[in-house]
Amino acid sequence: MAMRERPEGEFFDVLCETSVCLPDAVQLLTPCTYGNGWLKVVDVGRFAITVFEKYSGKGVRVHLDASKLDDYPEIKAWFFRLKTKKEQDQEKLLREILDAGERILAASGVQVDARHIGKKKGGPTAFCPKCGEAYPVKSGNACLACQGEILYK
Repeated sequence: MAMRERPEGEFFDVLCETSVCLPDAVQLLTPCTYGNGWLKVVDVGRFAITVFEKYSGKGVRVHLDASKLDDYPEIKAWFFRLKTKKEQDQEKLLREILDAGERILAASGVQVDARHIGKKKGGPTAFCPKCGEAYPVKSGNACLACQGEILYK
């Protein structure tokens, strides 16, 4: 739906409002990936994406409209975690998803905030004076790990 309704233009980006599941689908179904910078993830916890023209920010936001789930009990149970994974009927869930299609979605035109338009520049790289590994200079006088960002025990 989002791809079909997106604004005209050769180039587009995607803004995903959750870090759970939805970014994977975007990366599988569009050329937008986290790695190439065309997929932006701003985790506000909503199951929604916006496909927008990458220079103007004009786009379409599509979200799962939970108010439309009463006709789809298995989707509702999955989405609201009303059943454990073990209790879910995967076949029924997939049938309901296919049957529901776009009927459980809602779309609206939006203008993406300027902070999320454009690609972040990497900037210069240097060797960390503490560990000797390459790091982005914009991180400071040393890499983030040497500044105390704990990654490992």
